[in-house]
Amino acid sequence: MTTVTLAHARLPAWAPGLVGVMALAAAGLPAMLLDWDVVAWAVVSLFLFLVGLPAWSLAVENRRAAVDRLMTGLVWSSFGIAVLPLIWLIYVVVREGLQAISMEFLTYSMRGVTGDEQGGVYHALIGTLLITTAATLISVPIGVLTAIYLIEYGGNSRLARWITFLVDVMTGIPSIVAGLFALALVVLFFGPAYRMGLGGSIALSLLMIPTVVRSSEEMFRLVPMDLREAAYALGVPKWRTILKVVVPTAIGGVITGVVLAISRVIGETAPLLVVAGATDGVNFNLFDGRMTTLPVFIYSQYAQSTPAGYQRAWGGALVLIAIVMVLNLGARLIGKLLTPKKA
Repeated sequence: MTTVTLAHARLPAWAPGLVGVMALAAAGLPAMLLDWDVVAWAVVSLFLFLVGLPAWSLAVENRRAAVDRLMTGLVWSSFGIAVLPLIWLIYVVVREGLQAISMEFLTYSMRGVTGDEQGGVYHALIGTLLITTAATLISVPIGVLTAIYLIEYGGNSRLARWITFLVDVMTGIPSIVAGLFALALVVLFFGPAYRMGLGGSIALSLLMIPTVVRSSEEMFRLVPMDLREAAYALGVPKWRTILKVVVPTAIGGVITGVVLAISRVIGETAPLLVVAGATDGVNFNLFDGRMTTLPVFIYSQYAQSTPAGYQRAWGGALVLIAIVMVLNLGARLIGKLLTPKKA
């Protein structure tokens, strides 16, 4: 009687680690002899790892296991290559920016600052918060209501198709074009030499609306039709069904889309430099006077080509990244609190 087993030999759990160490050692020898840099050493080591582990698996296990290990290695390598620049970027910004961060830097403006004096980012921080908040107040109602129309009312109508097409076109509009449009609008009403923060908000809203529309549209589309039909069966009108069922169900994804839109525009420089201008003092009035934002502050300080300007630019970049991180964490928290709990 012949016994047939479905099990086959398996590599030990420590096999990937061993192959990785051997790949680093094998690539290290030519790296030292040929004076390679760290990047070349890492690339050769990765290549040897991706070749060595599947080859060992093919010899011990089988072809299917070898292909699985090869694809797993490629996926993890791609993930590492994608994340590494982000980690390096954050490291460089934190390393360079922390040298400029202080209480004076966060609470003083650049009014009257010359040369290597302290100065600060307070006026740019206020400008960024005011302009971005106004842009959000303009964009979110328009974007969410447009998405509701496309999903709940538009269907496959010609108007809905045209709106979808125009939203897709707006997604690819260069930021400088949005700034020129907002400038033309401001000039039309207030004159050629007028600059104000609200103009920057209008420019940013043109860039935010497509992102809000598309993300909200996808979230509303994910709401099960059974929920709508259950509300209709109880005699609830459509507008109330949308307000009480559809929107609360999708609110977490909608908030995430709004934060993504804010993160997309908060670092824009060209449209704000065109229509909102720049100033070295604090301006709390969106409707009158020039207003500086953090991206414009970073650009202007780096353009000075002085050590103090470089330091202030890195400090402004760190503050901008911190704001984006806080926005994302806040969006996750709000979305988690507002999302309906599953039974």
